[in-house]
Amino acid sequence: MIRLGSLVCAGLVVIIAGVVGVGQSDPSVTASVKAFLLAWQNHDYSAAAALTTGQPLIVKSTLQNAYSQLGAADLSLGMGPIQVHGDTAVAHFNAEVDLGRGGRPWNYEGRFTLLRHGSQWLVAWSPSVIVPGLGVGDRLAVLTKVPERAPLLDSSGQPLIYRSEAVEVGVRPDRVKHKRATALKLAKATGLASSEADQMVGQIKAAPPTRFLELVQLSPRRFAHLSRELGRVPNLTHVVVTKRLFKSAVPDITGQIGTEATKELIEGGAPYRPGTTVGLSGLQQTYQTVLAGTPTTTVVVQRTKGGPPKILKSWQGRSGTPVKTTIDLRVQQAAQRALSGLGLSGAVVAVQASTGKILAVAERQADGLPDVDPIGGRYQPGQAFGIVPTAAALSKPGALYADKGIPCNKHILGVVNDPPVPKSQPARFSYDFAHACSTGFAQLSYLLNGTELQTAAQQFGIGVPWRLPLRPDPFIGSIEKPGNLTQTAADVVGAGSVLVSPLDMALAAGVVDSGSWHRPSIVTSPTGPTLTSGEKVPVKFKTHVISQLQQLMAGTVSTGVARAARLSGSTLYGEVGTAPLPGHPKLKAVWFIGFRGGVAFAVLAVAPSAVYDPAVQIAHSFAERLPAGS
Repeated sequence: MIRLGSLVCAGLVVIIAGVVGVGQSDPSVTASVKAFLLAWQNHDYSAAAALTTGQPLIVKSTLQNAYSQLGAADLSLGMGPIQVHGDTAVAHFNAEVDLGRGGRPWNYEGRFTLLRHGSQWLVAWSPSVIVPGLGVGDRLAVLTKVPERAPLLDSSGQPLIYRSEAVEVGVRPDRVKHKRATALKLAKATGLASSEADQMVGQIKAAPPTRFLELVQLSPRRFAHLSRELGRVPNLTHVVVTKRLFKSAVPDITGQIGTEATKELIEGGAPYRPGTTVGLSGLQQTYQTVLAGTPTTTVVVQRTKGGPPKILKSWQGRSGTPVKTTIDLRVQQAAQRALSGLGLSGAVVAVQASTGKILAVAERQADGLPDVDPIGGRYQPGQAFGIVPTAAALSKPGALYADKGIPCNKHILGVVNDPPVPKSQPARFSYDFAHACSTGFAQLSYLLNGTELQTAAQQFGIGVPWRLPLRPDPFIGSIEKPGNLTQTAADVVGAGSVLVSPLDMALAAGVVDSGSWHRPSIVTSPTGPTLTSGEKVPVKFKTHVISQLQQLMAGTVSTGVARAARLSGSTLYGEVGTAPLPGHPKLKAVWFIGFRGGVAFAVLAVAPSAVYDPAVQIAHSFAERLPAGS
């Protein structure tokens, strides 16, 4: 077989299955067949045309157009048997065409007649030389039918992508006067390569003439942006439909979907196929092949005189498979509603404390304020991190207890309370915890060394390696081992080297509810959570440590600084914190982390001052709306 990739370096390799009727004294017919196939395969269409009986310009354009019409990425040709009868010969060959769509190649057997002209043999030209049955003026085309994209589902089987408007831009084939001109102008308007216009022409010619044919689907926003350019495309029309494409209940998890004219697809060189959808981020990107399925692909001959196309080869596609997630739409909606009345940017992340399953990821961006990244963001947690050093100190026999005399000073070890705490307060640790006293937490650094603090952080999952099937990758949190007492104090109050995402802190709150950290998961089907190679599960805390942490977090809500989050008829556990917002010196990251009824969660709000109210209000609203048994 002659292979394009081997021509320059390795020379020509030809497989001759057999030559009948040609003696060793007359090898010229074999040389002619070899030369023609080589020139054809090597895109030297002028040289190939010179070896035929046809008009050179017509043969050249016919050979060139045939495979550009298919959008072929590669062509390999192999010689087969040759039969000679006097001044006539018939040569057989094998063709393998890479259609450039990531599917199987199209293989077929062809043949052509050669005529002796003096000492030379020439190919008797007709379009059937290229493909058996191809006539003058006929064209080859690849038709694709893309299956509807399968849905991403919540834990109960409800779709996470809502139905919303999409604009299908296309034509009614019988009204298109100049098909190629329409295709070229549409490709230019949408950013598609001009070479893709041939595929559009093929679709237009093969489609039922009186039915609307979708060529490109766009979001309403992109359609509006391109309206002027699209208006210059002759015979173009559009219809507005509803599809599960552009509106997500959990965009941080599901990610975005692109269509045929998406910039990323164009720049990546992906082939044009009407109806194509592609995941650009999140689970849509990770599970692209699962959700999208594969198209049904058919190679056809479209006749000049019209009529139904002749099918040369067809590959049956497959439907996409739904992907089921851990998201609970009831919890997700509770989180969205809790954020909806907030005039600030914020996020809520909720997990099932006993398993690490992610139940909700919601965010809201306010005008003029930076957004919050609930999965990949890197923020200092402030005093909300206090559950970590508290757990570490409670784990050391006799080192810490709720009524231990630890005063809430104005400043100590370089730590200053922000916001300030009341001037009159009892000197006991339970008060410090309930009022998120930074200097009270800072004094825990006298009870802990750097290794103990870092180990405790890992028991809360901070910095422990884990992965989710999301793009881009989530942040796992980080903390460096403090080198001295001052650095330890800074880390203890959630400053210093401590960085976390809202997801990290929701999982950390889940430790206080369930007793141990659980690796987060987001997909249950078709693949569930698995430990990666070498991954270790943090050691559990002792029961008495968890019990005392729960009492302290209950106090923060019942009598402490988060009293506004109290619920009627049930207990909400929590802790709050504030920290500088990276890149925004005039803004603060305000935290509430807590749990109720087996749901652990973290709230992060962007506020102009170091007060806990925004996060506390969101936490109250969210916890109040949590469905029973969630």
